[in-house]
Amino acid sequence: MAAAQTYPARPVRLIIGYPPGGSADITARLLGQWLSERLGQPFVIESRPGAGTNIATETVVNAPPDGYTLLLVAPANAINATLYEKLNHNFIRDIAPVAGLIRFPNVIVVNPSVPAKTVPELIAYAKANPGKLNMASSGAGSTIHVSGELFKMMTGINMVHVPYRGGAPALTDLISGQVQVMFDNVPTSIEFIRAGKLRPLAVTTAARSNVLPDLPTVADFVPGYEASAWYGVGVPKGTPEAIIGKLNKETNAILADPKARARFDELGASLIAGSPAEFGQLVADETEKWAKVVKFSGARPD
Repeated sequence: MAAAQTYPARPVRLIIGYPPGGSADITARLLGQWLSERLGQPFVIESRPGAGTNIATETVVNAPPDGYTLLLVAPANAINATLYEKLNHNFIRDIAPVAGLIRFPNVIVVNPSVPAKTVPELIAYAKANPGKLNMASSGAGSTIHVSGELFKMMTGINMVHVPYRGGAPALTDLISGQVQVMFDNVPTSIEFIRAGKLRPLAVTTAARSNVLPDLPTVADFVPGYEASAWYGVGVPKGTPEAIIGKLNKETNAILADPKARARFDELGASLIAGSPAEFGQLVADETEKWAKVVKFSGARPD
């Protein structure tokens, strides 16, 4: 308890498993800024991309459990449990949940050279041209990847998966026409959609997105389809409950703040919040869901 009262007494690292410029980076920097303001110490965002976020995850797993090394938890952490045959960690065992942050849809975006303007047209075009469409992702096991694999699984189409080292370089090639399709995170695609550089077809969540209200959901055409990206915070197992509780309280206070709500609303995100146990349950549920898709698709790490 004494440690929690004085925590944090020095800068805190928030580790992310992705390069700068993507939705994880945007989310982490917003959270870090607000936590710094509330707790009076810098929260330094440290990007450790590579190995499908496993490098970042293992950095935190192996860090002292003292609250000074945090992990931005992402769906890849749930997906990797099945994607990788051998890992040096067991995520659910080795990372303690702190709080859920946000959830947001992915959006099917195509290069304007693709003739399809709707989901049914995309399915028909892909079936007429098997293997011709290249589907970009931010890496094997990302939500961008498995959202596309789930779509392929449920529609029976053949698109060639092209993994990149992060969402930003994938978007660059999508805009230039090197690849044709991407199930991208809404926050990183939205400006390119508004500028007419990418054509959106549908969002991947069960409900429409408030920032793309005219866009249908994939489930409108492929019943039962649902995929979403989400972020939360985790710490090494063994971190004192009092410190976890303090971080959870401050994170939930940030999410309740109208300014934070408005900023995340601009990104098309809905808030998760809640207790550490509730976030832990979300991770467990997602781990189970995506295991089925990974096994069906035969996906392997990059």
